[in-house]
Amino acid sequence: MTASLGTGESQRKAVLYRMVMPGHTCPFGLKSKALLERNGYVVEDHHLTTREEVDAFKSKHGVKTTPQTFIDGDRVGGHTDLRAFFGTPVRPKDQLTYTPVLVIFAVAALMALAARWVVGDLSVGTWLQWAIPFAMCLLGLQKLQDIESFSTMFLNYDLLAKRWVGYGYIYPFAETAAGLLMITGVLNWVSIPVALFIGIIGAVSVFQAVYVEKRELKCACVGGGSNVPLGFVSLTENVIMVLMALWMLSMAV
Repeated sequence: MTASLGTGESQRKAVLYRMVMPGHTCPFGLKSKALLERNGYVVEDHHLTTREEVDAFKSKHGVKTTPQTFIDGDRVGGHTDLRAFFGTPVRPKDQLTYTPVLVIFAVAALMALAARWVVGDLSVGTWLQWAIPFAMCLLGLQKLQDIESFSTMFLNYDLLAKRWVGYGYIYPFAETAAGLLMITGVLNWVSIPVALFIGIIGAVSVFQAVYVEKRELKCACVGGGSNVPLGFVSLTENVIMVLMALWMLSMAV
């Protein structure tokens, strides 16, 4: 057993039981300890070092999992319960959120800013010229991690994929390739038509599913396992891709 000692008797105290075994330290136990300490608690940190100790602890307290935290003699529970206790509950796994796609857009914008900083050109036009393709590459990367899951979710709403299943497998490669070509500025005769094609089909498909058929679906834009709702953000993503292609076409002409 190890303990974190406070500097005064008035400090709040918590008792934590967590698995610390040879070859395995419970990550949720570490998170629980850190969370308690961030909230000003002195932690009496009990290590369960064998499977027998873990099973005996679970049986004694009538719990199914560890870690377990006790405050003022009352059992708070595991890490999820502790988060709720401190007012920062864990988001349910099936809860819809735009966070993944917004994070990708933000990272793409920062990557483009960093790249343009190196080049020495921070004008808005050239920044957007790279930010959008960077976002396309990052979104393509998410899809390429598990093409089967992506294509399955994609088939729920994409009009072309419903008619030709193979399009769901081609799309991640097309999006990524178009993004890379747009960043480099080469083979515009390939990247522009590809971006226009997949962008228009995507925008029409999202509009049809969400605003015409009024369906509540998950978007496959960040891969097949996401909880991003199909809607305005998904539509905007495709429209931006189309506008980028049109802008590059106008520059070429």
